[in-house]
Amino acid sequence: MQSSPSTKAADTTTLPAIGVAAQAEQQDFQAERSTVGAKTPTALRDIPQTVTVINKAVLQSQGATSFQDALRNAPGVTIGAAEGGQIGNNVNLRGFTAQNDIYLDGFRDRNQYYRDTFDLEQLEVLYGPSSMLFGRGSTGGVINQVSKKANLKDSAEVSAMIGTDERYRTTVDVNHKLTDTAAIRVNAFGQSLGSTRDAMKNKDYGIAPQVRFGIGTPTEITLSALIQHNRDMPDYGVQALNGHPAPVPKNTFYGLTTDRTVQDVQIFTAGIKHKFSDSLTLSNQTQFSHSSTDARETAPQAVLTGPLATSPALSKGNYTTLSPSQLFIKLQSHDRVIQNRSVYNDTMLEYKFDTGPLKHDLIAGFELGHDSYSNQAYTRNNLPVVSMVNPAYLSSPAGVTTITANHADSGSNEIGAYLNDTVSIGHDWKLIGGLRWDRFQAQIHNTVSLPGYATQTNFFTSVRAGAIYQPTDWQSYYVSYGTSFNPSLEALTVTNLTQNLAPESTRSYEVGAKWDLLGGNISVTSAFFREEKTNARTQVSPTEYELDGNVRVDGFQAGVTGHLTDKWQVFGGYTYMDAIILKARDGNQGHVPANTPRNTLTFWTTYALTPHWEIGGGPIYMSPRYASNTNYVRVPGYTRWDATAAYHAKKFDVRLNLLNLTNKQYYDALIPSDGGRSVPGIGRTLLATFDYRF
Repeated sequence: MQSSPSTKAADTTTLPAIGVAAQAEQQDFQAERSTVGAKTPTALRDIPQTVTVINKAVLQSQGATSFQDALRNAPGVTIGAAEGGQIGNNVNLRGFTAQNDIYLDGFRDRNQYYRDTFDLEQLEVLYGPSSMLFGRGSTGGVINQVSKKANLKDSAEVSAMIGTDERYRTTVDVNHKLTDTAAIRVNAFGQSLGSTRDAMKNKDYGIAPQVRFGIGTPTEITLSALIQHNRDMPDYGVQALNGHPAPVPKNTFYGLTTDRTVQDVQIFTAGIKHKFSDSLTLSNQTQFSHSSTDARETAPQAVLTGPLATSPALSKGNYTTLSPSQLFIKLQSHDRVIQNRSVYNDTMLEYKFDTGPLKHDLIAGFELGHDSYSNQAYTRNNLPVVSMVNPAYLSSPAGVTTITANHADSGSNEIGAYLNDTVSIGHDWKLIGGLRWDRFQAQIHNTVSLPGYATQTNFFTSVRAGAIYQPTDWQSYYVSYGTSFNPSLEALTVTNLTQNLAPESTRSYEVGAKWDLLGGNISVTSAFFREEKTNARTQVSPTEYELDGNVRVDGFQAGVTGHLTDKWQVFGGYTYMDAIILKARDGNQGHVPANTPRNTLTFWTTYALTPHWEIGGGPIYMSPRYASNTNYVRVPGYTRWDATAAYHAKKFDVRLNLLNLTNKQYYDALIPSDGGRSVPGIGRTLLATFDYRF
């Protein structure tokens, strides 16, 4: 759900808490502030862009534990899967990839891993180009993960989950006051998750400690870490047949039972904030991160008309009059060892001052960053060909050989300086203007693939402008404009022949409104937007790319969150996207961009039957979309229904979640390569969770 700020702080009328007092905060879906729209905590009504805030109350209510599950609450977000050199969470925002636009506490989290929610207070989704705030990327927006913070109240909570298909999970959250101004907090989790998909099994664990000094004093120091290990089963889904995902049972798996993706991530963050006065604050944050991935992954590559690797392959949507039982799947390896390392530093000054009748909230900052990336690929030959309808689940087929393939080694250095001013004119008006200058320099070296070596230095100036009209405390109307840029070497990988092109750039226009109704207990938002990339890369010949493409997304987004009554709570959002490739030289002109449905809707509601008992549920809807820009493969739309029932007590909660209660067959993640693959979503799944608070 797209969220608008609450004005409860300014209104003395508040609704009674749901359930017992110990549960009031946990059960509140409504967020009032976000850091993602202005780099400092800001009321949502003062951000001239669409923002969705998914807090831990929503996640707990839904039994959502993964990054992917959490983002189902953000309309306009679609899911991709592992492919090529990329692993981990791949998402699209408003039709544009956000693979490199995931952040952790304001820093770019470019590590390739499957993120968990165990240490998250909330997820913040900012829609629209935002390079002025975040530097390169952010074409469709950014996703910021906000970690739980140590505080001065002793608390401890243990949670255990058990579910169908051998799903087991436990989490621990302990906060301890060290002194009157210092505290430590430790979050940890471990899980073993089966699935309604054959052969899928994930085993993960992690710990996230944080210590804060100087809480409530002018100088505050925060030290934190995230250490996580994943051993997950990769899922490359199913190939297409006759322009749609192959009509095989949703549990069908193509790969080897010995496949695995092993990931380790370590992120360390240190921050200091000094408040000179109520009007002047200086902060500095540094983050070091490292991740390693050892992947042995097997995927369906092609549909064959015979049982031999040399049998003819179908193409362009895999149209055929043969039945699925007469077809076969050729398997292909996607083996690689990836290392990612990053160090970032951000120094920011916030200064509030007046010039006559004008009130200014100025932020100015300077960022430094260094990234390095290496990818050693391996190729397994003589993989088996399996039946499309009844594939054999093999562990170590005979005759398979492995050879060393391309080794990619790349790195980048980035310098950014930014300035943003929010000017309040009287009670009703706010004007926002920002400017950022970036220097992004990157290089890449390949041992086998082309280019053998490439380097590029880009300079770019990003802008942001907005106007907000707030005639009362409960309504806010705005217009905004923003830009973003995408260098060819942005992801430290490159498509050959694009390495000498200037950055792509995107412009966004948005007009919207945010209302806080029922005394601030319900927030409603709506916005019309246009995002257009007028110089998209497009291939004009086998040996040449140009910045001659044009991709445009026009749309409407609306959301609602909060309490309709003291017992009834809602969280929902809707996005309409009219997306089109207006110009391309590669045959895709006039097509719909990959993984961009016209309509997405998410809605979740809970109702307190008594002070202890609660029920709830809601749908997730997505209209049809295409697996790739070629539009050869059309993936059907779907509606998935989830439900919950819970019992709340002072010391414990018991919750049941039924996911996909109608056992709908639908496709979750899409992969554009090899003609377009579709990953089936989970079938009906029951989860039981017990939380105990000390």
